[in-house]
Amino acid sequence: MNRILIGAQWGDEGKGKVIDLLARKSDIVVRYQGGNNAGHTVKFNDRKFVLHLIPSGILHPGKVCVIGNGAVIDPEALFEEVAILEKEGIKIRGRLFVSDQAHLIFPYHKVMDRLKEESSQKGKAIGTTKKGIGPCYADKMARVGIRVGDLKSLDYFKDRLAYVLAERNVFLKKIYNAPPLSFKKVFDHFKKYRAKLLDYAINTPKYLFDATKAGKDILFEGAQGTLLDVDHGTYPFVTSSNATVGGAITGSGISPTFIDRVIGVIKAYTTRVGEGPFPSQFPPKLMKFIQTKGEEFGSTTGRPRRCGWFDAVIARHAARINGLDEMAVMKLDVLSGLPELKIATSYKVNGEITQDYPNAIFEFSKAKPVYETMKGWAEDITKARKWEDLPVNARRYLKRLETLTGTPLKIISVGSQRHQTIFL
Repeated sequence: MNRILIGAQWGDEGKGKVIDLLARKSDIVVRYQGGNNAGHTVKFNDRKFVLHLIPSGILHPGKVCVIGNGAVIDPEALFEEVAILEKEGIKIRGRLFVSDQAHLIFPYHKVMDRLKEESSQKGKAIGTTKKGIGPCYADKMARVGIRVGDLKSLDYFKDRLAYVLAERNVFLKKIYNAPPLSFKKVFDHFKKYRAKLLDYAINTPKYLFDATKAGKDILFEGAQGTLLDVDHGTYPFVTSSNATVGGAITGSGISPTFIDRVIGVIKAYTTRVGEGPFPSQFPPKLMKFIQTKGEEFGSTTGRPRRCGWFDAVIARHAARINGLDEMAVMKLDVLSGLPELKIATSYKVNGEITQDYPNAIFEFSKAKPVYETMKGWAEDITKARKWEDLPVNARRYLKRLETLTGTPLKIISVGSQRHQTIFL
């Protein structure tokens, strides 16, 4: 069975744990978009792993992991992650493959990312991780990017880099009055990683096609979430790639006819990192409480995540865009102890009530949530392992989320560990 896992909010939904759980039933795990600007956190056996680029399936012995053509790769970050995993005794060789079509992140991408954010007018910054992801994708679309496969010919790579870097240095000087980057330093830096990177590089679309025909089970893991998708998210406060189901197809080279299930992941509340409107955001005191209890700090940047009530409007939007077959609800245990819970069931925009997500950012930024209030529960639910173990009010809350999103709930997480999970 081939399954796609999608974040149904603004990322940080807890996809890492779900991927870790589903990887046990998969032969291959594929990362299809984004770069080391995202992080998946997995906890088990009192160990914590934060993976930024390598698929979470690498933690399962014998599973093969693929970084697809839709991802962008910083070789230094990739091999730092490889070294950390190997130090923990996790075998990488022969289990990790990288698409030779994936684009490479260069030092000038990081410089451009940082300078653009720092020079943005107040309220105009996107809140990027400054890791060069956006500029790398921009170069890809402008057809001046450099791909992993380009390293196969050192002469071609040298000529290509000289051409692109000359353009980028002019841009840096004229737009930001920044000093030029040394061609020799950039070239030597990538030359150092060339052999190692090519050792992992393969034709991944062919590999996945052959694997599907051979009856292998493939899990496609996304980074970020639907509301950060460059087309369907809160544009321009989005990531630079397609974090929705379409991105899994184009970012891996798999045919849509080979996909069997699409699984969405949501938190029992809502969080957001970076800039952009957030209609259901908590007041400061409750925000601080949930941030602390839920450990809501970015796995990549360490920034505190903004937290708010569950937003059914954006969750419905995610269900429609991705055609979700089922949903996993994460961090339900964080809500224990709250006397009442609110759900944003609709918005009031320009004096009118709507249950639909408004695509225009100037409308979304004015959206006022219309709340439905439900009773909370006081019980500790971290030891619950089946539906009946949950308090009545927790079950009612989950059933309401299921109704509002129009998507069956199949997984409920009641803690950060693997075993703290209810399967329905």
